[in-house]
Amino acid sequence: MNETEPTYHCVIDVETTGKGINGNRITEICAVRLKDGEVVDKFTSLVNPEQYIPPFITNLTGIDDAMVADAPLFNEIADRIIEISSGAIFVAHNVTFDFNVLRSEFKRLGHSFTRKKLCTVRLSRKLIPSLFCYSLGNLCASIGIPLNNRHRAEGDTDATVILFKRLLTLDEHSKVMSSFLNVRSKEATLPPHLPSRIIQELPETAGIYLFKDRAGKVIYVGKAINIKKRVLSHFYDKKNKEYLLGQETYQIDYEVTGNELCALLLESEYIQQYFPKFNRAQKIPTSTYSIISYENRKGIIQLAVAKTKYRHTATQKVFTRAKATERLMELCEMYELCPRFCGLQATFNECSHYSLKNCKGICSDNESVTDYNLRVREALQSFDAENESYIIKEDGRTDDETAFIYIDKGVYKGFGFVPETEQVSHFDEVASHLLPKKSTYHTDIILRSYLRRHKNPLIVSLAISA
Repeated sequence: MNETEPTYHCVIDVETTGKGINGNRITEICAVRLKDGEVVDKFTSLVNPEQYIPPFITNLTGIDDAMVADAPLFNEIADRIIEISSGAIFVAHNVTFDFNVLRSEFKRLGHSFTRKKLCTVRLSRKLIPSLFCYSLGNLCASIGIPLNNRHRAEGDTDATVILFKRLLTLDEHSKVMSSFLNVRSKEATLPPHLPSRIIQELPETAGIYLFKDRAGKVIYVGKAINIKKRVLSHFYDKKNKEYLLGQETYQIDYEVTGNELCALLLESEYIQQYFPKFNRAQKIPTSTYSIISYENRKGIIQLAVAKTKYRHTATQKVFTRAKATERLMELCEMYELCPRFCGLQATFNECSHYSLKNCKGICSDNESVTDYNLRVREALQSFDAENESYIIKEDGRTDDETAFIYIDKGVYKGFGFVPETEQVSHFDEVASHLLPKKSTYHTDIILRSYLRRHKNPLIVSLAISA
């Protein structure tokens, strides 16, 4: 920018109905235009939001439905907002909020609203470091700025103007503000309460990340192949949920796993541990479907698909009736079982299944119960073979280590990391490196999906101590 040209800023504050970014309507606005740091214009007005103002908003701002009943609609003041902010940099305390609300109002009128933006929260973090809190009230109290008529547009704007002028004097040669205005800078896209160093320190590898609020409570858990890239994508997203998530984020923690499978398993664990408000709840079914066996009055071992209560320790779990039926048909065909005695045909006569034709005649008394039951037991033993103990090998957190996921007799027990040079083929070797975890409905789904998608996963069978 030519140093002889004046620099214009427009400091703006809006009060709203507080119904989320998409349903939020303006109830009051104040805009102050600055030329080289000096006030040259000011506009303040109540606004009829064309919707009900909730009681908690009235309690906060003092603005109620009666006050805005005769106020102008936004379309009646839109030209004035464009005029006072034209050619100026848009400045606000938590600029993302005020700018997005205004942009939504203009969008309703069929117009686009674009301005370069500066956030006095983020500027204050950079130029006035080490404060405990960067809310407007705390900043004004900390550095001696008068703040009158709090939570009203004019009172907050007047205080922000004084704050911004103070920041201008602290920013030698406007280096900080220039860097924030750089189109390649991430500062303008980051949440107002999140120091940029936290983003800079995020690793670019697989793992999980936890968004935390001001009190340190986990409000979102996510997994990523590239943690830094995935975290930043939340702040570029314009969806209402992502915006609200950013507004409540003060800290981001992370754990590196080195691979997506461990990240998925850890994400599931933390979602169930913290119940974060911005995550979808992981619902556990009250019942699932399994293959059961029982002996009928003739001594024949029958198989059937039954609705069973979900148990974390179950060694054979099938989660849909269709999957259970499909697996039972495979057993029936492989071991030449009778579809009638496998619950696949509702008849008391000889079997006549549409696709299973290899019954040896137990249903027509052409095969002995002893011979038939022998094959049924072989089929049931095949479940035990499926539920062997093994590990799945995956990439570690560094090049010189390997990750492993431990499955004990078909049940997930946790994961761990071992040096690349160390061989793991025995339970005792796994135990010393294992991070014990709980098997759940969701970890079972994750592991089944992984094994289905990966045709040749690196699996090592384990020798178990006697």
